[in-house]
Amino acid sequence: MRLTVFWERMAEHFGEGYADSFARDHVMSQLGGRTVHEALEAGWEAKDVWRGVCAALGIPADKR
Repeated sequence: MRLTVFWERMAEHFGEGYADSFARDHVMSQLGGRTVHEALEAGWEAKDVWRGVCAALGIPADKR
């Protein structure tokens, strides 16, 4: 998954204004106790971060 697609999906699910705030502030065990930004900076693939976000928030497969 390209990073641009990742951020488009984040914006679709959280809204343009909240997606970045969520990505900076919400620590998830699915990302190894990291935020989205920390996971991406640590070298995680965007698709794996997206899967972690979906798992953490219970986003159903048909909405991903």
